[in-house]
Amino acid sequence: MSEKKVSPESQYDDQRAPLVRAARLGAAALTGTTFLFAALWGVIDGTPGVWGVLLGAVVGGGFLLMTVVSVLVTSGTSPSTTVAVVLGSWLLKLVVLLVVLFVLRDLDFYSRRALFAMIVVAIIAVIGSETWGIVRSRTTYVS
Repeated sequence: MSEKKVSPESQYDDQRAPLVRAARLGAAALTGTTFLFAALWGVIDGTPGVWGVLLGAVVGGGFLLMTVVSVLVTSGTSPSTTVAVVLGSWLLKLVVLLVVLFVLRDLDFYSRRALFAMIVVAIIAVIGSETWGIVRSRTTYVS
């Protein structure tokens, strides 16, 4: 008979697992909605529609995924460091968003309707899939 080796650490003891799962599902949702909306807006508005979708995916979904990544990067540090990094990255993303929107304001190579629609859909898809990933993760709460 073969002996089954029991690991002292269970798969449920990894406290980063819900965040990793959230990041993975968020990226998958963003990729799927980007391809779907690029095809849809490519038919509706042509090349400007596709550019609007790509810009919207970066702005809407990319910024949300950067928050999960910043929490993952600082997960081994103190809570105050994590909060400082998350708030600092939020401020940086806000400044970058304002600069991007300021630069895009006078350009006409993209569809503004596609940009707006993709930002809204990306936010809903990424937040929904990240929430689903965290809620459905199995992890211990008491040791």
